[in-house]
Amino acid sequence: MTATSPIHPARKALLVFPFAALLAACEGPLDYDLRGQIGAFNTTKAAQTATTNRPKPDSRGLITYPSYQVAVARRGDTLGDVAQRIGMPVQELSRFNGIKASDPLREGEIIALPRRAPSQSPTQAPSQINNGGVDIASLAGQAIDSAPTTTPSAPSGGVDTTPLTPVAKPAEPAKVQSGPEPVRHKVKRGETAYTISRLYQVPVKSLAEWNGLGSDFAIREGQFLLIPLKDQKPAAQRETTASAAPAVTAPGEGSATPTPPSAAKPLPQETVTAAAEPPKELPKVEVPEPTRSSSAQMVYPVQGKIIRTYAKGKNDGIDIAAAAGTAVKAADSGTVAAITKDSNNVPIIVIRHDAKLLSVYANVDQISVNKGDTVSRGQSIATLRDEPSPYVHFEVRNGFESVDPLPFLQ
Repeated sequence: MTATSPIHPARKALLVFPFAALLAACEGPLDYDLRGQIGAFNTTKAAQTATTNRPKPDSRGLITYPSYQVAVARRGDTLGDVAQRIGMPVQELSRFNGIKASDPLREGEIIALPRRAPSQSPTQAPSQINNGGVDIASLAGQAIDSAPTTTPSAPSGGVDTTPLTPVAKPAEPAKVQSGPEPVRHKVKRGETAYTISRLYQVPVKSLAEWNGLGSDFAIREGQFLLIPLKDQKPAAQRETTASAAPAVTAPGEGSATPTPPSAAKPLPQETVTAAAEPPKELPKVEVPEPTRSSSAQMVYPVQGKIIRTYAKGKNDGIDIAAAAGTAVKAADSGTVAAITKDSNNVPIIVIRHDAKLLSVYANVDQISVNKGDTVSRGQSIATLRDEPSPYVHFEVRNGFESVDPLPFLQ
């Protein structure tokens, strides 16, 4: 007979521990698909943080959004190759992104653009282009030089436009991405790809795929990252919702029709009292006019949300979003110095307030004034365009130089 050795107390504890953990997990409802009860597996967070794929760039490697553009590097590219392909000075891209012109780029790496890339062939010399191909600085200079000393008579009907010579013949129109616009995050000192992904609640893998990061997820200070857009409703969830929809039957099928109460017992007689007649004359409520007028030098062209602020050399004005069809008003009294259009055939209005002070209104439609008209403060001059994300681009210029419009509006 073989003697059985006693089990050491420590081994007993190791044997009992798995059973205790299993019993503790079974205190709640048994989770057959392992969604958080056993083993801490949970797919809910992954479904909530699912993201969409990054849009494909065009033939020049550009991805265009309403407020900005980015360039996508190809295999073997340097920053100089990207600059030559999109027709922008390499020094400008180098300063804006904090990298050298000769630095190699990873395939799919995002290069932020300080302004719109010119819509022209890369073989042509790049020019300073703002607001879709119109150099507003030159336009402001023309408005000052050609401003009449007396108000000319307005032509009858239509809009008097001042055609400008296009900066360059467009080679391919940029396709503006529809839908929501991704946030463009500028990396600060001490930030990592993991801290940024937690900040915006997106997977770090999606952040790396959208921005062409390496396997080490390394980022640098001053680098611009596109934050992936979240998939509002994944395909698997839509299929589950469709399959779980209850069956719809015709009225009267599947259940017996109850007997109406009036068929068994008549309803009692009710005495209806006529309602009291309304008073013949309603009281008049008079709201007094405000006694204090705005002390600001200018008024907002539209009442809405400022979606893009002024940045010298990057954005020469502010962008104010509002509903399509909203009236665009003159910021102050003055004379319509010019009405023109950019290369996308979108009207631009320039109002001269004094010898040098000008205000510019871009991305508008249905212009109700003509060149040479005298406008008053707050007068409606146009409306916002009917587009997915309508906004007005508003600038204030002191001669050729753009200035921040907010001090004039506050």
